[in-house]
Amino acid sequence: MSWHNIFSFAAIVLTFVAFFPYYRAIIREETKPHIFSWFIWAFGTIVVFVAQLSDGAGVGAWPIGLSGLITLGVPFVALAKSADRSIVALDWVFLALASLALPLWLVTETALLAVLILTTVDLLGFGPSIRKAYWHPYEENTLFFVLGALRNGFVLLALENVTIGTALFPLAVGVACILFVLFIIWRRRSIAL
Repeated sequence: MSWHNIFSFAAIVLTFVAFFPYYRAIIREETKPHIFSWFIWAFGTIVVFVAQLSDGAGVGAWPIGLSGLITLGVPFVALAKSADRSIVALDWVFLALASLALPLWLVTETALLAVLILTTVDLLGFGPSIRKAYWHPYEENTLFFVLGALRNGFVLLALENVTIGTALFPLAVGVACILFVLFIIWRRRSIAL
């Protein structure tokens, strides 16, 4: 077994380790995810998975694909239980940008362009969640995003072909997860004062 396979397996395990308690927290109504962020993240992650495969990411792409599929379930479970449904005009802009990535990729036939657009959109997808976490920082699950950052580190190590097209998304999302956790911690501390 190659080290790419080992790191990919570790990233897949971390995906399940992160999502299982996150889903449980949604069902228990302890976590109230913003549905637009999760739709954006699901769509973007699935398309990035396909783009990474086309750019030779190999087993390093599999955790991203799995994550995209599991992410797609979050907004549906949240809608049934405890979603943040506060939707503003900017949320629609983020969703529209996310939906443009696939047609742009098909027109340009350049996976890198799709990854650049989707990485940007994925990062913008944090917008609704940041806005919500500012007002309700205890409705977010910081452990999930810490595990997401760690998982993306393993994804980077699992890539069989490291290019901008294969590495940009997991690197950017991993850093964004860390920054989001720091933001939530800051808001919780500032409210506690």
